[in-house]
Amino acid sequence: MRALRTPVGAVGAALLALVLLLAVLAPVLIGDRAAVVDTDQLLAGPSAEHWAGTDNLGRDLFLRVLVATRLSISLALLATAIAVSVGLVLGSLPWLLGPRLGRPVTALVNILVAFPGLLLVLCLATVFGVGARGAVLAIGFAGAPTFARLCQTLIAGIASRDYVAAARIAGVGRLRILWRHVLPNVSEPLVVNATIGAGGALLAFAGLSFLGLGVQAPAYDWGRLMQDGLAGIYVHPLAALAPGIAVVIAGLAFNLTGEAIAGALGITPVVGPRAWSVPVRSGLPKAPAPAEDMVLDVRDLAVAFPAPSAPVTPVRGVSLSLRAGEAVGIVGESGSGKSLTALAIAQLVEEPGRVTGEVTFCGTDLNDGGNHDDLLGTSLAVVFQDPMTSLNPALRVGRQLAEVSRFHQGLGWRHAFARAVDRLRAVHLRDPERAAHAYPFELSGGMRQRAMIGMGLMGAPRLIIADEPTTALDVTVQKQVLALLEDVRREHGTALLLISHDISVIGEVCGRVLVMYAGRIVEEIAAADLRSGARHPYTRALVAAVPSMTTALDEPLATIPGQPVDPAAVPPGCAYADRCPLATDQCLSEEPALVGGVACWRAGEPLPVELEKQVRV
Repeated sequence: MRALRTPVGAVGAALLALVLLLAVLAPVLIGDRAAVVDTDQLLAGPSAEHWAGTDNLGRDLFLRVLVATRLSISLALLATAIAVSVGLVLGSLPWLLGPRLGRPVTALVNILVAFPGLLLVLCLATVFGVGARGAVLAIGFAGAPTFARLCQTLIAGIASRDYVAAARIAGVGRLRILWRHVLPNVSEPLVVNATIGAGGALLAFAGLSFLGLGVQAPAYDWGRLMQDGLAGIYVHPLAALAPGIAVVIAGLAFNLTGEAIAGALGITPVVGPRAWSVPVRSGLPKAPAPAEDMVLDVRDLAVAFPAPSAPVTPVRGVSLSLRAGEAVGIVGESGSGKSLTALAIAQLVEEPGRVTGEVTFCGTDLNDGGNHDDLLGTSLAVVFQDPMTSLNPALRVGRQLAEVSRFHQGLGWRHAFARAVDRLRAVHLRDPERAAHAYPFELSGGMRQRAMIGMGLMGAPRLIIADEPTTALDVTVQKQVLALLEDVRREHGTALLLISHDISVIGEVCGRVLVMYAGRIVEEIAAADLRSGARHPYTRALVAAVPSMTTALDEPLATIPGQPVDPAAVPPGCAYADRCPLATDQCLSEEPALVGGVACWRAGEPLPVELEKQVRV
């Protein structure tokens, strides 16, 4: 409706309606009259009886142009359907097959897109043969690479969303994720571009018929009529111009309509990495046998991505453990590797990323190369920081929660949906039935975050990883969500790994705190000792940067000078040395190991007086 309110949209829709109406009615109403041969009116010029004149058999050209609308439009739409279908398959294969197997498909699409479209159409028309069928296949397959490139781009953007990652954790297969979660969210731009592409297909088909490669006699379309009228264009120009005008009007109808819809929706009509390896640390101590209540045991976890010179390692040698019912927090500035650590634990790091180290979850080594979807889908829950992108906007909330029970517990649709309502009630939503039937955009931010927690409770989670779960919420709702996580942890004995850049939030919920900087854990400390017992200068700086009720209003807030380290350019010594007021030559040249819960050469030494006052406050 927004598109129809614009001048371009109104004109385009009116023209398109007229063209489609003619395609349906003209052959029925005037098809017989257009085929009448009149030898007394051979090659007659325009007149009141024959508006566009007649052809070499005395047939009315204007009526034939109207009747040809059906065949011209039908063939153009059929070619567009082939282009979209083949393009959708080619565009989806790289994601379905994975980066390694999908790389040849991407290379093929790149080559076809670079090839001139007109030459590709002519080449394929020769291969498929002269006639309407060959022209349809030629135009359809020639247009497929453009739609394939568009699909690749759109699918890559949607596949990186959190709700797709949540579906993967739930154990949903790639094909079903594509059908249920990806394609519904890329349908709008595909439809818009298909509408615009139909105009191009119509023009291409008219061109092939004009060259004699398309529709053959006795059938006729607009291109065939233009070819028949070309011989007498200097004597009788309207015989060739009339079908050409029809092609222009129909092409404008499709293009203007598509452009108007694209504008109303805000849509713009439209080398794989080389092989590499992650450096493996040598001489790692063998992990002791896990305790019976040990839920998660991570040792020397590293995540690396390829780069032109050397792999970039945003997470370097992280080790942590969680027992049943324990709450552990990870805190640090943006870019310190907190979220990537969580993704690596949940096996959500996509290619070309490489994860090394030991990740033992509920006694199972997740990095052994096996498929652990059943374990991860029922015993691990991940709550992402933005619930609006974590939930699929095209599906109702209850349906998304029910997927977990349907795939992993074998429940039917009714029982799975009933459990979803029960889980929404368990996370204290006032009207769980209504919330289950609502789309995500119909819920508030706090309700969506509760629904995400409820999705994690569809199974029997031993561990909940909450990655910035309160970032987008106001203070009141933030406190409610944190209280809900605490209730779940106490009632079910679930371990909680809470990730945040807000050290005060971590201190309220967690018993232990892991402070990360430049991909490493630089200090492990009890939450109760954060203000008085922190020994690493970075931890003390984080504490000082959090204002309190006693912070002086007339003084500037404490900040940490400098910028966080670029993962692609980590210095040889302590990564925090350039920002640390206690740094020495040893800090600049030697990286300290995590010993006694802190990785610092000058741990616990007093800070400068002004900084020490801020920490005490």
